[in-house]
Amino acid sequence: MGLQAYTGPGWLLTKAEQLINWGRSRSPWPLPYGTACCGIEMMAALAASYDMARFGAERPSFSPRQADVLIEAGTITKKMVPVLRRIYDQMAEPKWVIAMGACACTGGVFRTYSTQQGISEVIPVDIYIPGCPPRPEGLLYGLLRLMDKIQKDHPLWKHRQEVVEALGAES
Repeated sequence: MGLQAYTGPGWLLTKAEQLINWGRSRSPWPLPYGTACCGIEMMAALAASYDMARFGAERPSFSPRQADVLIEAGTITKKMVPVLRRIYDQMAEPKWVIAMGACACTGGVFRTYSTQQGISEVIPVDIYIPGCPPRPEGLLYGLLRLMDKIQKDHPLWKHRQEVVEALGAES
């Protein structure tokens, strides 16, 4: 197609999205929600040996309003479901969820009436990390896959009509 000097709203939205996605993917602020043995592996990934900070996730947030990646690591019982849902609802958009461990992904070995069989029935999950418990390297790999997913997101195109109208109103 070649290089063209096109400066319409589509070009502007594309370039703005690339900049936004670059910033978002380079600084995910995780909210650690460790409830069982997977929480120990998550803490190891945050420690100096594995250094999750080298991927930009050096600021774990313990307030849902200041986080954009919920890392749910461990078993969720039926009584914890409303708490998990409330925490997810309190997070600002855009937000992503990592389900870490077999219990968070599918309920694991706990096939009982009191255990939630996977958190995807409660909140949307972006990345699944299997294992019982998964190693810290698994969490780092899942974080890298999430960063790739964020890079391919289209935050402005979801609201392109409002953005195009706003740009048209200014010119």
